[in-house]
Amino acid sequence: MSPGASDFRSLERSNRRRTAALIAVFVLVLGALGFGLDLLVGDLRFDQDGGMTGFPMLTIAALVIAVVQAFVSYYAGARLVLAAMHAARLSPASPKSQMALDVAREMALAARLPTPALYLVNDPAPNAFAVGRDPGHAAICVTQGLLDVMDREELQGVIGHEMAHVRDYDVRTMTIVAVMVGAIALLGDFLSRWIWFGGDSSDQREDGSRGGGLTALVVLVLGLLAPLIAQLIAMAVSREREYLADAASVEFTRNPRALLRALEQIAATTSPLKHASRATAHMFIVNPIAGAGASGDDEGGEGRFAALFSTHPPLARRIERLRAMLGQNKAASGGSRGQVPSND
Repeated sequence: MSPGASDFRSLERSNRRRTAALIAVFVLVLGALGFGLDLLVGDLRFDQDGGMTGFPMLTIAALVIAVVQAFVSYYAGARLVLAAMHAARLSPASPKSQMALDVAREMALAARLPTPALYLVNDPAPNAFAVGRDPGHAAICVTQGLLDVMDREELQGVIGHEMAHVRDYDVRTMTIVAVMVGAIALLGDFLSRWIWFGGDSSDQREDGSRGGGLTALVVLVLGLLAPLIAQLIAMAVSREREYLADAASVEFTRNPRALLRALEQIAATTSPLKHASRATAHMFIVNPIAGAGASGDDEGGEGRFAALFSTHPPLARRIERLRAMLGQNKAASGGSRGQVPSND
């Protein structure tokens, strides 16, 4: 049974709060890095009495950049993600493309939403994602590989899943996270390289103030931890949303077999998406970094440590849930077009 309207209103409110919290974390992380750089190369100094002198120019600059980046990610994040993925507007130039456009309209009607723009990534790996800040400014992107291997029923399952992310406002959180995670990772990489190759590691500044070496160490640690912080921010977008979107796809299509067959098809694929990155991995219907079959999104990938850094629930578990909707057990999917790789 899929969640009711009140449940989705609750999800929308939760996603709004989560988005605000993620933006606050992003601003704080960049502010902390700017403060560290002020101590390292700027005017801020700790005197012998433990006081601080100087003007926090780099801290203010970092906070300004963070706030601007937050606005950009909210209002232009979808365009940035689509550009990073080299996505182009899908045109009805082929029967497959026309079928995808028709299915998008069908799923939008089932979800009672405006029809989102449909984009295409020219990549052989079957995958899809949704972006936008709300249902009125949303887009769904599919890969060429998805169009090539999916029939109409399977495509309904996939696009229905992405339409669910649009309906419950997951797209807003996921889009903002994608832009911010990328910014944090880039800044962290810059800082770690700067410290290693050009940083000041002296314990005593020329003006006699203390803390140069310690500050360099702190900034280095922040720089090295920035990608991890970015990954944890992506994890804050709960993996449970994938189960909810799977259930909503069944609600839209009224056919559990549609998404089941689609996920089985994707599970047999091992090629990664060429333009995917860790900043955008959480947006896709399955992890695009190493391919579904090799990404750790299987039963073994849920184990303890791997689960901490996984952007998706195990693909095999999602398939099992869909089979349960059909009254099937794990071994009774021989009638499906695709097969799930054995993980037992």
